[in-house]
Amino acid sequence: MNRTSLFPRLADALAACEIDRKLALTAALGADWQAGRLDWSDPAPVELCCGRPARPELVSPRAVPQRNPKSPEGRARLLHAIVHIEFSAINLALDHAARFRGLPEAYYTDWIGVAVEEAHHFTILRERLQALGHDYGDFPAHGGLWAMAEKTADDPLARMALVPRLLEARGLDATPPIQRRLEEAGDEASARVLDVILRDEIGHVGLGDAWFRRLCAERGLDPEPAYRELLTRFGAPWPQAPMNREARLAAGFSERELAALAER
Repeated sequence: MNRTSLFPRLADALAACEIDRKLALTAALGADWQAGRLDWSDPAPVELCCGRPARPELVSPRAVPQRNPKSPEGRARLLHAIVHIEFSAINLALDHAARFRGLPEAYYTDWIGVAVEEAHHFTILRERLQALGHDYGDFPAHGGLWAMAEKTADDPLARMALVPRLLEARGLDATPPIQRRLEEAGDEASARVLDVILRDEIGHVGLGDAWFRRLCAERGLDPEPAYRELLTRFGAPWPQAPMNREARLAAGFSERELAALAER
């Protein structure tokens, strides 16, 4: 079988700005990777840029209005924020795979698989948003996830620590309270979609944890102190209580580490 290079395909999907095109390119990439049609050993460099649609308008996190799910618009704003996180997560997974070369084949398998799952999450959450009479882009959003990706673009160890293991792990903590608020507002359907998101995100954070620990082992680092040092060095937001202990343990955090993080 003649194989083509994986990395231009990742770059094309990452750069796509139009939503349906990004979803289609991600799905095709995942299928071709699973079928063995893509070569991950190609050393040729590719230019990487992150594509997104013209809307939503990106503002600072403090400028995003409060989202009270008791009103229909507040519920739509809340779902819109989550839809935006999932769109960002597609780009993050594609960039994890596209940016860092010379890693084991399993690394690329993992993050291509995550990109495909994030595209599914985006689609099912967008359907819930559309059911409320809105669509992705109707409200402002912020770019905090991608900003951290840019800060960690030179080091896969820092990337694994501070994107999946830090920022995406915050979703494990935030999702159950959001589900309760949606249930109290009578939106059982959206709460149940978030069951799917939470289940899969435990796995995604777990992949970040596993690759972070593996990279630490290769560099002779103790991963849990190294994680806290990275939080300080990058000025990253410390994990906030209450943490979802059960989900974080399932994703690879230890009891000792959760206790240390909670002491801050």
